[in-house]
Amino acid sequence: MMELDFKEIIAVGMVLFAVIDIVGTIPIVVDLRTKHGHIESEKASLVAGMIMIIFLFVGEELLNLIGIDVHSFAVAGSFVLFFLALEMILGIRIYRDEEAGSASIVPIAFPLIAGAGTMTTLLSLKAQYQTLNIIIAIVLNIIVVYIVLKSSAKIEKMLGKNGLGVIRKAFGVVLLAIAVKLFAGNVKDLFL
Repeated sequence: MMELDFKEIIAVGMVLFAVIDIVGTIPIVVDLRTKHGHIESEKASLVAGMIMIIFLFVGEELLNLIGIDVHSFAVAGSFVLFFLALEMILGIRIYRDEEAGSASIVPIAFPLIAGAGTMTTLLSLKAQYQTLNIIIAIVLNIIVVYIVLKSSAKIEKMLGKNGLGVIRKAFGVVLLAIAVKLFAGNVKDLFL
């Protein structure tokens, strides 16, 4: 039975907010807007939300098809989150994307918002939280993503480069703690 739990929604919402890192990607969004002109915030947000929700439901079946259980995927996901957090905290790039040709759905909706880290996180969260609460957290995050995309130039001017850096590092530490919790919560199930 699905149960609405505001604590879970907040916890999942914070995890997704840290992984999506829409505030930290403002410089990338501003750069894409400069290179390609107008960014369709509505389209990018809706497509990213649809990708995330579809993967939430179909992702587990895909894993079963190739013989991987959710707990193994959650442990693997904790490693991905760990490295994403290190990137955010230390200001380094471990994973490098290819240069985008245009700024429509690619690269904003995928992989910037709904990328590999987000997909891994969703299946990892599904191992611990109710699906309904995850969906609500996804929708709330997509609303935040839309607002940030729509007002990215204003936010960048308001916070400045140093302000964005501080926010990115703070969410990196939160994400690191979440990665450790996710690992600890699922690693014991691998040996049962």
